[in-house]
Amino acid sequence: MPANKRPRKVNYSVNKKWPKTWSKVAKSIVHYKKLQERIKFEWETKWLMNAVDKVSKKFKKYWINPNKI
Repeated sequence: MPANKRPRKVNYSVNKKWPKTWSKVAKSIVHYKKLQERIKFEWETKWLMNAVDKVSKKFKKYWINPNKI
């Protein structure tokens, strides 16, 4: 076998814009809703703002509009 062949276990699409499991999308939406409830109760803490930022990055990755949630 030639040494210049690529390994078969690395055979995947690099430009995927969706998660392998759709439960990731549902869980990120539930997490966003829980964070919004906590913001109403606890106000805007730095920890909550960082968490919302991470969830919004996931929304951008999964092409979800947070205004329609």
